[in-house]
Amino acid sequence: MTTSSRAVRIHQHGGPEELVIDTVEVGEPGPGQVRIRHHAVGLNFIDVYQRSGLYPGTMPLALGMEGAGVIEAVGEGVTHLKVGDRAAYAANPPGSYSDVRVMPAMNVCQLPDAIDFETGAAMMLKGLTAQYLLKRCRPVEGLEAGDFVLFHAAAGGVGLIACQWAKALGLRLIGTAGSAEKCALAQEHGAEFTINYRSENFAARVKEITGGQGVKVVYDSVGKDTFDQSLDCLKPFGLMVSFGNASGPVAPFAPGMLGPKGSIYVTRQTLFTHISSRERTQAMADDLFAVVVGGQVKIRIDQRFALTDVQAAHRSLEARATTGCTVLTL
Repeated sequence: MTTSSRAVRIHQHGGPEELVIDTVEVGEPGPGQVRIRHHAVGLNFIDVYQRSGLYPGTMPLALGMEGAGVIEAVGEGVTHLKVGDRAAYAANPPGSYSDVRVMPAMNVCQLPDAIDFETGAAMMLKGLTAQYLLKRCRPVEGLEAGDFVLFHAAAGGVGLIACQWAKALGLRLIGTAGSAEKCALAQEHGAEFTINYRSENFAARVKEITGGQGVKVVYDSVGKDTFDQSLDCLKPFGLMVSFGNASGPVAPFAPGMLGPKGSIYVTRQTLFTHISSRERTQAMADDLFAVVVGGQVKIRIDQRFALTDVQAAHRSLEARATTGCTVLTL
């Protein structure tokens, strides 16, 4: 059996104008696969990187890394899902900007009844990212309640989740954002301190807030604009966690500079290394589901676009005009 589906694809790398809605035929799932009919789809900055060519792909390239919906068919060997299950995922390969798709089942998880489809679609990539950052990217001297951490883009989708989760863990999160309104939003969601990086020197403010000590960890998805100063925010043996390039990729640097700055550590992380097995994906998702169902973390969806308005959605995301999470509705 095959069914027709709308699918947002690009046929060459470029701006939002390259996003087109094609009609594709979707068949039955093979071994280790499921067919899922989406109810909502999440947007993330990695989608912009793939569209622009910063992360190049083979054409035509379907876009979208997370979604939520109902399982329509299950391939051989899939035992953790069945037809009719509510499900959500963050996964490779891209292709969630669609009505229905066949995809690997490994990263698809049953969605608790207490979590609606839009929330499920908005939370998986960003929530699992926050989970590995706070739980798995720890400095060599450990991370404990009362420790200071710096989180850039604190009013974004990952940032607002991280602000709440960090507070629940007892961490003292300093968040940066690009406007007074975004700083207030981060503070409402658990950031103990906020810095408007457009009007303040964030490295100087971090030293002031921490009494000259610096932070144990910097979490940075902004990239080029914040990387160098972020290194100056770390205390000795601190950890710089780069996990995105919203302002552009970080320029090459000499490792020798890390010693004089306090023998600090630098790592470049990606979610897909962390969810490279079914067991780890489920464990991380269970952790995320628990804090969302328990109310410690609320998923804020501030922008909704129809699938047919995907170009406008990308323009807003790329202009950093969004807060919280953004979803495409089907």
